[in-house]
Amino acid sequence: MPKIDIDKIRVSSRAFYPPPFDKLVAGRETRRLGDAAGLTQFGVSLVRLKPGAAAGVRHWHENEDEFIYVLEGEATLVEDDGETKLGPGGAAAFKAGVPNGHSMINKSKVDVVMLVVGTRAKQERGHYPDVDLAYEFDGKAFRFLHKSGEPYPS
Repeated sequence: MPKIDIDKIRVSSRAFYPPPFDKLVAGRETRRLGDAAGLTQFGVSLVRLKPGAAAGVRHWHENEDEFIYVLEGEATLVEDDGETKLGPGGAAAFKAGVPNGHSMINKSKVDVVMLVVGTRAKQERGHYPDVDLAYEFDGKAFRFLHKSGEPYPS
């Protein structure tokens, strides 16, 4: 049976961003449901944001679509056009290639829980409009870069 036992999936609070950007996501906890199920074409994560935590640095993707659905709490969606509150049942979607930097931030006093779904492009480049950061994935290796193209130390 393809039932996923969510409670048995490891919770990751790993930031993966290079310093100093790693501090922006302190308080983010992720369970990778799609990985646990062996999905290869898209990822699904259950994300918990503690008060003050961001889901990520504001960004956009060249090749990957993203979809977010809030299950609990009230998240603040920050994008190019400003901020929007999303409560339980609130959703947002970001089409690949549209340069609208976005992030979800918990500005409330209680946890936010949301589902995050995204395609898994064979090659990808991500852009972070507010900071000196970009990333690329060539199908084998993932690396963070300065906007100049110089790599961040690993």
